[in-house]
Amino acid sequence: MRNDHRFWHRLSGHLILAGGALILIAVGQFQRGSSPSGAELVAATAVSTQVSVAEDGVEVTAVSPTPTLPPQGTLPVVNDSSLAPLPNPNTYQTKLPVHEFQLHEVARGETPNIIANQYGISADTLLGGNTWLSQESNQLQVGAQLVILPVDGVLHNVRAGETIESIAELYRVTPEAIINYPPNNLEFPFYRLVPESELVIPGASIGQFFFTAPKSVATNAAGEPQWTVFGTGTYIWPINGRCITQFYNGFHPGLDVGSMEGSPVYASDTGTVTYASFAAGTYYDYGNLIVINHGNGFETFYAHLSSIGVFPGQTVTQGELIGFTGNTGRSSGPHIHFEIRDRDFRTNPLDRLGGGYQNCT
Repeated sequence: MRNDHRFWHRLSGHLILAGGALILIAVGQFQRGSSPSGAELVAATAVSTQVSVAEDGVEVTAVSPTPTLPPQGTLPVVNDSSLAPLPNPNTYQTKLPVHEFQLHEVARGETPNIIANQYGISADTLLGGNTWLSQESNQLQVGAQLVILPVDGVLHNVRAGETIESIAELYRVTPEAIINYPPNNLEFPFYRLVPESELVIPGASIGQFFFTAPKSVATNAAGEPQWTVFGTGTYIWPINGRCITQFYNGFHPGLDVGSMEGSPVYASDTGTVTYASFAAGTYYDYGNLIVINHGNGFETFYAHLSSIGVFPGQTVTQGELIGFTGNTGRSSGPHIHFEIRDRDFRTNPLDRLGGGYQNCT
């Protein structure tokens, strides 16, 4: 009988504890649903529960812990920084371009082509590397120091506010051409430019040299300086064939004479070569072009050549080989475009060329 009495006392004590736990859980669920910090509010609203159970005549007291609440309005501080990145004290340093240029001292009698051929660059690159030069090639002064670029192009001085894209557009090249030139030291991903630094712009050009036929110190009766080299005043056909594919007219200031590509071209009269390059500026349609000044007010033009065998400043005699026919510039087939100009006035070459010809229009 005594054992039964103890059993029911124990059972009633356990039931009371279980009921208290269920009440606490229900209160916690209610608080969690009404507040974003429900777990903390459950702990905050938990009430100490004391249950006395008689076990063998001994009072046993069960007490539920009462948590310590943080001050209202404060958040817990996390001291674990194991996932925080290490600070990096390094700052990106922009590199300056590093170029190694050769210098050339102009000697007497040197022309842009002579100097350029010595270094394996184009004559126009002398202008690109020395922007102080005039495009008048006979202004090269003996003793002048020229910067020789290692590649054909232009040496550009960077100004504040410029970008790779704006410089590329200025010279009509791609930004990649500037970036991919190693001495420019342009690093991915910033490609930062430093004002007053110098970039080499490969493939760019600021213009072409031209040459004025030299005059002597002698003067004529009117006191005007005379040309050093005079032509004969007569003109020969510039190629052996005389098959005219287009005649002189108001829209075509010369003769087109058909020929096989690579046929020899001869100086129509004695004079000084004043232009010998792929045509630019005013002459952009002409392709590879040679201009000869004959010292008497006349000039002859030889256009669309496949190759050029003379250089500006060179003196040539009538009938001398100067190049070969081609199909360069605005041309629809191999031929030579030939002009005779009288003090820059375009005349009909047939008025000064002797012999017959064939109409191949």
